[in-house]
Amino acid sequence: MGNILGILGLGFVLGIKHALEPDHVIAVSTIAGRHKSFWRSGFLGVFWGIGHTATLLAVFAILSLTKLTIPVRWEMSFELAVGIMLIYLGFSAFKKPTKKAKSNKKLENKQFFMKSLFIGQIHGLAGSAAMTLLTLSMVDSFLEACLYIGTFGVGTILGMFLFTIVVSVPFFFSGKINRAERILTGAASVISICYGIYYIYLITIKDGLFVSLSVIAKLG
Repeated sequence: MGNILGILGLGFVLGIKHALEPDHVIAVSTIAGRHKSFWRSGFLGVFWGIGHTATLLAVFAILSLTKLTIPVRWEMSFELAVGIMLIYLGFSAFKKPTKKAKSNKKLENKQFFMKSLFIGQIHGLAGSAAMTLLTLSMVDSFLEACLYIGTFGVGTILGMFLFTIVVSVPFFFSGKINRAERILTGAASVISICYGIYYIYLITIKDGLFVSLSVIAKLG
């Protein structure tokens, strides 16, 4: 019992740490500042964590039940999707909410929450292969594995919840000064685009996704 509790505690701490990885915080930063409420911004982090955890659990369950593994090129392709998403989020942050969304705050909130959920799902998919290998190396049963991923997920939810509250602080105070708010939004957007380009470079060139795909094409 003590061993599994220690593993779950480690999973919780690692979950908090995982939530604060650069690609995660950059992606969520592009939408967290759009709310003028700390709690609404915090719940964006909660939705990100829910999407991330649900995807990890779903992929792990499928791989465990089917005894399959995720091919390396698929894993790298999922990571590539993260880079593309970061670029998209960077450009989309420049767009102003539609008139319909502005006139309906519930609709606008729903759009942001669903967007955060989707971002979390993409990140979860990209990290699913590594999480599966890590979990299988630490626990002995399917139930323990699910508990570990669930505890890890609670850590990611808490970590992202706290981060989105913190990142919303400068946006909250800059909301009284339109120019300052535009500068912060623009900075978050540019960082997201630049990091997305860098991320794609790492996956396609440095890690060799394009090389792998070209070799497969030649063999085919």
